[in-house]
Amino acid sequence: MTATIFVDTNVLLYAFDRANPQKQAAPRLWRAALWTTKRGRLSVQVLQEFYANVIRKWPLAREQARAEIRNLSAWHPVPMDSEILVRGWRLQDRFQLSFWDSLILAAAISSACNFLLTEGLQSGQELDGVTVLNPFLNDPASYLSLKFESKQNAHLDHAFWYNQNVGC
Repeated sequence: MTATIFVDTNVLLYAFDRANPQKQAAPRLWRAALWTTKRGRLSVQVLQEFYANVIRKWPLAREQARAEIRNLSAWHPVPMDSEILVRGWRLQDRFQLSFWDSLILAAAISSACNFLLTEGLQSGQELDGVTVLNPFLNDPASYLSLKFESKQNAHLDHAFWYNQNVGC
């Protein structure tokens, strides 16, 4: 069975933020590995949160954020519907999660993901069959059976991703 990994908004935002290179490297590595293996998943909610946060923090990066969302749409984002909402409420009550985190988890479950990549929850925690992975504590090669020469070079094959001239 091929493991799929649901990506939370915070991972995408760290990858986008060039002001903090220490926090940018690991999310970029994960993003590149998930793109290469085609095992990344996300939801429309994640894309909406990503866009809202980017234009709030970096108003001049609107077009770059839109381009990234268009690229990530290849991952066939899970749409928000009443089933996700109701499942989210149940998960919120069961695990005492925030409403937004419960919707992320509900979307991960509905897309049959094995893992949830986020900094927002406890790494290693298992929530209804989905294991939380912190991108800063876990290496994608361990979960995706990949080997990269270095973290710095992992994203170079994906030149479309985050043009180095983005002034974020």
